[in-house]
Amino acid sequence: MNTQHPPTYTLSPDGVRAVLTGSWTFGYYQLLTDQIRSSPRLVTVDGSGIEALDTSGALLLLRIIGDRKVALEGFPADEKAIFELVRDRLKLDGSLRLREHGYLELLGRKTVEILLDLKELLAFVGNTFSELFKIALRPRLFRTKEFFVHLEQSCVLAVPIVSLVMFLIGVVLAYLSSIQAEKFGANIFVVDAVALATCRELSPVIVAIIVAGRSGSAFTAHIGAMKLNEEIDAMTTMGLTAERVLIIPRMLALIVALPILVFVGDVVGILGGMFVADLRLDITGPTFLQRLQSVLPLRSFMVGLIKAPVFAVFIAIIGCKMGLTVQNNARALGLNTTSTVVQSIVSVILLNAAFAIIFQELGI
Repeated sequence: MNTQHPPTYTLSPDGVRAVLTGSWTFGYYQLLTDQIRSSPRLVTVDGSGIEALDTSGALLLLRIIGDRKVALEGFPADEKAIFELVRDRLKLDGSLRLREHGYLELLGRKTVEILLDLKELLAFVGNTFSELFKIALRPRLFRTKEFFVHLEQSCVLAVPIVSLVMFLIGVVLAYLSSIQAEKFGANIFVVDAVALATCRELSPVIVAIIVAGRSGSAFTAHIGAMKLNEEIDAMTTMGLTAERVLIIPRMLALIVALPILVFVGDVVGILGGMFVADLRLDITGPTFLQRLQSVLPLRSFMVGLIKAPVFAVFIAIIGCKMGLTVQNNARALGLNTTSTVVQSIVSVILLNAAFAIIFQELGI
């Protein structure tokens, strides 16, 4: 079976020669529009690597060439005939050249794109929670097996990396605090710094970032690969919805997993601080624990656990949404996976800042 490859447009460093490969067809029109650029010094266009060319691809090529005399090399006979046909039917003038967009126009385009993305996100969230409500009314629709599979991958298999990172965070935090505490003879206050910082801020944020990079990106990659392989279309044909089969089990698994991982991060981070306190400040384990009971109220411990499910919802929604919006090429899958990690981390930081302000105003 003849499989066509995505098109590429490579311009030599001096801008004299352009090399074309892949399928210059309508299906890749937007991809081509984003990557092609004209050069006023262009002399030769090498089309020996072109697999297919239709009228839309020929039009883009004419926009690159404009009204200049450029030598065409290596074009297959059929593709060259299509190009000549399009060129004969068009009046070559300045309108065919690629034009630079002004800053105001680019701002408008980006604004429209953001608004459309927001609209799609709201529709996606609405469909997801609508399906979740249906499952609440009919629990037998819940995909229990998928839920536990994702719970294992998101929670159990993430415990080692979370433990390692949070132990080192606790060690570093205690070590840096001890440097200042020793100057004032306030060694015991290292316990306060480690406990409060770890439970209220560091553990929820660090664990959420780890989960975003580990599970959020995996959600996008898995769902995106299923879309590329048309498995989601087959699922829809069978009467199943992507929200019920792919999104809700992942989201609920992450909602359960993240508080557990945050709890593990709290414990291991405090153990890291205890290790440094005993090694550097001669604060024994019993003394550390006794001070910990008096300086770490239950509400400070619960603050981190309250943040965790909210972080989980945002990470799961972003990861699944980006997976479902993957276009039909491998490049888009990679870009969406990267975008998932970036968006998730930014969301976690913004949400954490919002929580800090809210809890401060409430006196928690």
